[in-house]
Amino acid sequence: MTCLNKVAMTPPSSDHKRPHTPSSFRFSSLNLVWFLVVPSTVFFLVSTLGPHRPSISPLSSLLQVSFSNNSLQGSSIFNGSSIDSSFQLEAETDYFVSNMPLPDAIIEKHTIQLDMSKNNESEPVVIVRSKIVKKNSKLERNEANLARVRSSIKQAALVRNLTSTHQDPDYVPHGPIYRNANAFHRSYLEMEKVFKIYVYKEGEPPIFHNGPCRSIYSSEGRFIHELEKGNFYTTEDPDEALVYFLPFSVVMLVQYLYEPETSNTDAIGRTVVDYIDVISGKYPYWNRSLGADHFMLSCHDWGPRTSSYVPHLFHKSIRVLCNANTSEGFNPSKDASFPEINLLTGEVEGLLGGPSPSHRSILAFFAGRLHGYIRYLLLNEWKDKRDPDVQVFDQLPKGVSYMSKLKNSRFCLCPSGYEVASPRIVEAIYAECVPVLISDNYVPPFSDVLNWKSFSIQIAVKDIPNIKKILMGVSQRQYLRMQRRVKQVQRHFVVNATPKRYDVFHMINHSIWLRRLNIHVRDFHQS
Repeated sequence: MTCLNKVAMTPPSSDHKRPHTPSSFRFSSLNLVWFLVVPSTVFFLVSTLGPHRPSISPLSSLLQVSFSNNSLQGSSIFNGSSIDSSFQLEAETDYFVSNMPLPDAIIEKHTIQLDMSKNNESEPVVIVRSKIVKKNSKLERNEANLARVRSSIKQAALVRNLTSTHQDPDYVPHGPIYRNANAFHRSYLEMEKVFKIYVYKEGEPPIFHNGPCRSIYSSEGRFIHELEKGNFYTTEDPDEALVYFLPFSVVMLVQYLYEPETSNTDAIGRTVVDYIDVISGKYPYWNRSLGADHFMLSCHDWGPRTSSYVPHLFHKSIRVLCNANTSEGFNPSKDASFPEINLLTGEVEGLLGGPSPSHRSILAFFAGRLHGYIRYLLLNEWKDKRDPDVQVFDQLPKGVSYMSKLKNSRFCLCPSGYEVASPRIVEAIYAECVPVLISDNYVPPFSDVLNWKSFSIQIAVKDIPNIKKILMGVSQRQYLRMQRRVKQVQRHFVVNATPKRYDVFHMINHSIWLRRLNIHVRDFHQS
């Protein structure tokens, strides 16, 4: 894949026309008016607006960022369990009317001439009325628009139907694979209209603006290259962006800067620190939110470690990680789980689809080398049992096809390795094999939208010896339902050469979009 020129987007005009003020009055009348009326008007405005002007602490950001403490794993607007969610859905569009300092407003003056001839007045009476007209910054307009979006998603979440009520020519979300099909669909449609990403231009390939498009890290490179093409969601105007992408590749940082002989990762950390210093010194956006509306992504296991060199990147920014481990600081309310997809050739041809359930003769299958303690437990328990129902290998026999085993299995075992993510989850979905997740502290991809319990089995590590008993306990009717749902959810994980609506590229963006909805950036001007 190669990077194409980005499409420049012209920002909308923000010019304001000032009303024309009539000047056909006598000089003496105007003097009287300006002497008596204007000072009192100014005094009224200052006394009214002055107390509301926020004080700025020299140690704080000029922007106030409000976070929700609720986890997306809990009560969500998509699961239909509660309309109160991790998203701030209150409308705040009028906040800036009463809190805007005078220099940021236009004072509109309307002059009215009254006919007082019945009182035998020889002079007309002039009354000047002033009012404040809000002059929004782009940030304020963005936040007002997001407040509208939050409200629309909240209203959509009230509809508990299994099928979305919104019209769509390509696909209408439906069924139990979604926590709330209507809320997801409303959110997705709003994202297509509103979401804008600014990709920082600083940094040179191969470490920046670049990534692998094949192998186990293909998700990272594919996403970077699609954003670099600029065909979806991106903008050339950073002021109209809702989020800002930090375009470094952790895979490339490791490849070029890691010192394996010393196991030293300091060079990787220094590069990330220096990059944040550059963009925070050149642009206002990082400092105003302390990085809360910025995101990085990594499919490398060292994504969390790389982000830890910049505390605000670790604790405040949106981190899109394959290594979505809550025990290592992954926070589902602000971080997004990234699907790990192993594309050996860079393409998905031959990976999608499989035989019907009646032609799948293997109950459960896994093949993989020793890689972490969960796999050790799995291999130790099942490798040498030679059970025709539960087939577990550390290495497949010669002449046996890995893909054919996947496609002929009813359930595909997906144990974590050294880190929680496994490409076997997406491999199973591609092969239309019901995935069996065996992990600790793992947040599956898109789990704020998708109801994983409806199309996968989750087995605790302590229950590895009971795998066969658990899977044999799934009735044929229940299995057929789950297998159909795997086929349905497949569209959200497919990698397309040119992204298609609702595919994995758009779903990753939707995860980022949801996290941006989870914060509110307020623009407070210095005193």
